[in-house]
Amino acid sequence: MLQLQQLDKRYPTGDLALKSVSLNVASGEVLGLIGPSGAGKSTLIRCVNRLVQPTAGQIVLDGQDLGQLGSSGLRQARRHIGMIFQEYALVERLTVMENLLSGRLGYTGFWASWFRRFEAQDIEQAFALLDRVGLSGMENKRADALSGGQRQRVGIARALMQSPKLLLVDEPTASLDPKTSRQIMRLILELCQERGLAAIVNIHDVVLATEFLPRIVGLRAGGVVFDGPASQVDRDVLTRIYGDEDWTAITQRMQATAQASQNRADNHLSLTAA
Repeated sequence: MLQLQQLDKRYPTGDLALKSVSLNVASGEVLGLIGPSGAGKSTLIRCVNRLVQPTAGQIVLDGQDLGQLGSSGLRQARRHIGMIFQEYALVERLTVMENLLSGRLGYTGFWASWFRRFEAQDIEQAFALLDRVGLSGMENKRADALSGGQRQRVGIARALMQSPKLLLVDEPTASLDPKTSRQIMRLILELCQERGLAAIVNIHDVVLATEFLPRIVGLRAGGVVFDGPASQVDRDVLTRIYGDEDWTAITQRMQATAQASQNRADNHLSLTAA
């Protein structure tokens, strides 16, 4: 579905942000992107939708090389790539509904979007998404009146208004408390499963990443140093990604979280069998 082949990004300063990155993401697959600050995580996901122009390599989405597209072709391709931002990227003075409908701008003509004339089916879809993300009844609230968790839910719903095939998620929990962070991660995973979406989630919280994201890709100095199941992330892998450190507390939390998740799954199976 998505193939990154020998992707490089060198900035005008000479800094090499990405170095020969090759990844395949299957349809419906969700992966977590972890690594230290400056490892190239945000640059990678911004290269995928060409908010950042890669220096070399290929980005192929459903057989289409995004690097070869002109402005019109890229605009068409971006319809299928939903972006969820760390700082939400909402228009503060607009209502929740208006922010959601902005997700349809790639499908709407200039004058229709200028006068905010959207199809009835788009409005119906927006109401359905608001209900799904837990914001039913909040369509007329201004974005600047929402909490951080509510803003992120609006951002998620807006990305889904594009009817994407791929979600790029940049630090979705960085500004949220632990409970809200778990709720947002759970919501993203559920929506990807329900809609068969592929997703790349850039996330700093290793424990949260290994709990919710089945595949983990670790970046260091712009290169991939680990790519495998979350269950394989241990102290050796963390050292490979982040460098030498006492990872005991982190790995214990990861093991406890994994055990708790397994217990919940076992209890669910027992209740179902009964």
